[in-house]
Amino acid sequence: MADPERFSLIEVLESFKNCLTDNGEILQEYYLTGWKGLVKFMNSLGTAFSFISNDAVTKIKIMENYRCSANGQNYLTIQSMVKYEVDHKLVDLKMRGDHSDSGCRTLLRLHRALRWLQLFLEKLQVASDDSKTSILCTEAYHDSLANYHPWIVRKAAAVAFYMLPSRASFFEIMNMGPTEEVVAILEEALPLISKTYDITQDLYTQHGLLDLP
Repeated sequence: MADPERFSLIEVLESFKNCLTDNGEILQEYYLTGWKGLVKFMNSLGTAFSFISNDAVTKIKIMENYRCSANGQNYLTIQSMVKYEVDHKLVDLKMRGDHSDSGCRTLLRLHRALRWLQLFLEKLQVASDDSKTSILCTEAYHDSLANYHPWIVRKAAAVAFYMLPSRASFFEIMNMGPTEEVVAILEEALPLISKTYDITQDLYTQHGLLDLP
């Protein structure tokens, strides 16, 4: 019987495939399911990554609570959520704290972390077998999440990344078989993750939400 806590790249692929509708909307249910898979990915790398995965779990729970609330129909897609919260002034554009756990702010934190994971997986896909995953992960982090973290968190991240295994061992952690098979799945999954990120980025840009405090 499959371990429900074990990371599966195929499950992540399917989730991000299902979250994109034909008209370019992002279904929150599948987006969050994809994120749960990415949390398993981080957890499989050891407790050193808990500083990011634990925060992601908290954010996922907040978003699921919105989806199950009386206003849940407004959180069906990322687009409907943004429209609803912006129209009803439920988003803190300045640091007031009235809506510090708004859906828009919460999802923005997941969105930023998704960029880091996207860049990291892209580097893994094209790297040589002797590439150091610690360097690949650090580069991806500095090009994304590091911009939003205080010094103490960046320091903890550097320690966590230093402990990463070799690329070959890394793919074993994924439990996906031969390297060629992992790379092939990444080639299919990464464009979907990238498209999801780009659509969200454009949506937040249009509404001036990328710098929510």
